[in-house]
Amino acid sequence: MITALKALRKNRFKTALIFISMSVSIAAIFLISAISGGVVSMYSAMLKTDGDIIVTQRGIADTFFSDINRSWSDSIVKMEGVKEVSSLILGAAPVDPLPIVGVYGVNEGRFKSYSLVSGSYPKVGEVLLGSKIDQSLKHPETITLSKKEFYVSGVFKSKIGFEDGGVVMNLGDAGEVFHKSASIFLVSLGNLEKSDALIGQINGLDPDLEAKTTDSFIDSYNQFKIIQTSSDVIGAMAFLMGILGIVSMMSMVVNDRKAEFGIMRSLGLSSGVIITRLLSETLIIALAAFAVAWGVSEGVLELIKHADKFQGYINGEITVALLCKVFAVSVVMALVGTLLPAVYASRIDPMSLIQKGSA
Repeated sequence: MITALKALRKNRFKTALIFISMSVSIAAIFLISAISGGVVSMYSAMLKTDGDIIVTQRGIADTFFSDINRSWSDSIVKMEGVKEVSSLILGAAPVDPLPIVGVYGVNEGRFKSYSLVSGSYPKVGEVLLGSKIDQSLKHPETITLSKKEFYVSGVFKSKIGFEDGGVVMNLGDAGEVFHKSASIFLVSLGNLEKSDALIGQINGLDPDLEAKTTDSFIDSYNQFKIIQTSSDVIGAMAFLMGILGIVSMMSMVVNDRKAEFGIMRSLGLSSGVIITRLLSETLIIALAAFAVAWGVSEGVLELIKHADKFQGYINGEITVALLCKVFAVSVVMALVGTLLPAVYASRIDPMSLIQKGSA
């Protein structure tokens, strides 16, 4: 370890370049994974509130496009084992000066899910604002949606960014704004063991209805798959860029230290010892880069969380699972990126160096 640290200090400039390259790559993987995971977890949490089964229009690409007849909720709530049915309209619309805002039309029974900070729950012609959007709009008394003015009845606080940066209104008002009856039903059950039987009954009500357990819906939701795939692709690109940066810089380091490796070979040190020494040097840099990238990523995520311009829609958390995953990726990145230059260094022939020096 001491020998490796001495070697790094002797090559401070190139060590710093490798450290910066790895830190940027690791931080990119942290941020992309945390933000994409945050988006999925926020939307999942919103759907899971009061919902063991989710009912949508069959064959739709996104819940925002779903339109189901609200009257079916009366039939569903009468089924044995159903405790409650919440009807929601999911939409998005501009609210000056914000270009786009999430709008949620809900029935009265779901209002209890929103913790009031001030005011009261909305009546007809009124809306409830999340604390983030209320702050962004500087505590307005009215807002305009689809050329119609609504009074602000109160403000609520939610841990779910999509809700905290959104507008909640009565189901009837939302239906007029978005020209639909309901986007989804969230069905709360008294006994989860009856979910399969209830799903069959709900699907049998109308061929346009599609019921799934909320967990099953989240696992199969195309938008989540797109977000996750995009995150994986960008993360893989950051990983490859990190490896290429390490390979190029370590190749330069090896070239500068040819004489050192030649002397080591002439003293009888094996190729394995040289390879291990170079790998240990890069591993030290990787551990330092991982720690710095972790700290920087936490700071950036905290800034994003409190940035008014994002309205709470972009959020992320570095979980223990993500931390372990990125740590493993960092170690692999360091070892793979160093292996080729290390193998080259271990095969340096001391006699060729002597011949070149005497020439």
